[in-house]
Amino acid sequence: MWANRAWVGPFLPAGTRPGNELAEYATWCNAVEGNTTFYALPPLDTVRRWADATPTSFRFVCKLPRTVTHDQRLRGVDAEVASFLRLFEPLGERLGPVSIQLPASFGPGDLGVLAAFLRRAPRDATWAVEVRNPAFFDGGRAHLWLDRLLADTGTERIIIDTHTLFAKPPTDDAERDGWNKKPRVPVLSTAVTGAPIVRFIGRSDPEETVAGWQPWLDVLAGWLGEGRTPTMFVHTPDNMIALPLARLLHEQIEARVPGLERLPAPRVVIPMEEQPQLFD
Repeated sequence: MWANRAWVGPFLPAGTRPGNELAEYATWCNAVEGNTTFYALPPLDTVRRWADATPTSFRFVCKLPRTVTHDQRLRGVDAEVASFLRLFEPLGERLGPVSIQLPASFGPGDLGVLAAFLRRAPRDATWAVEVRNPAFFDGGRAHLWLDRLLADTGTERIIIDTHTLFAKPPTDDAERDGWNKKPRVPVLSTAVTGAPIVRFIGRSDPEETVAGWQPWLDVLAGWLGEGRTPTMFVHTPDNMIALPLARLLHEQIEARVPGLERLPAPRVVIPMEEQPQLFD
């Protein structure tokens, strides 16, 4: 999610070469979703370069490959998981929770499989599950059973918030694409572990995106006050302005949580008022 060439110039230095975006991204944000690992695993040398490009305080939330979560549906995947963790050993403490993104078809009948997977999962890694089946959001039996399983295994539940995206019909192609691909699930705000994760999907209009995340400010500040270390990823339909929006969110949290660790300083800083694509 860091190699967005459209960011080069507006937010990353104009001379940033393909393959070198991560070091510059790490001056804007201190965490990233490793979405590409869902589709294909990188070579070991690439992972080593990721480690070299980022400070030890930086965190990668990498997804298990879809072959593990969608094709094999967590069955008979011990060898694949062990290989995945070995590949990312060069990241060291930079490797945050490993994301287990499950398809909407993974429902209550699969909870036994998920339980067996989590109870076998190596404890030298931390784990986070993103479910999309409606039965895990309705407060019913499956929902409660999942919550107990996650608490018992020290696994976080990734919260995905798409309510802003779906608040009104799409206005452009990027929003229409989001409507087709993003899940429509209720928004939860309960943390399971000390490191809750929120994936927030906004709209092409930055003002609508900022308005949409306002309820999260109190939640995030509350988690921080409890000693938790939440991570919130901010997306827009085309992600063009995701970097300055993420920093704006952090600034709004800083205003509520004095002493919050500040983000690094990017080398390219364009004031908001000078970015016509943000707040026309």
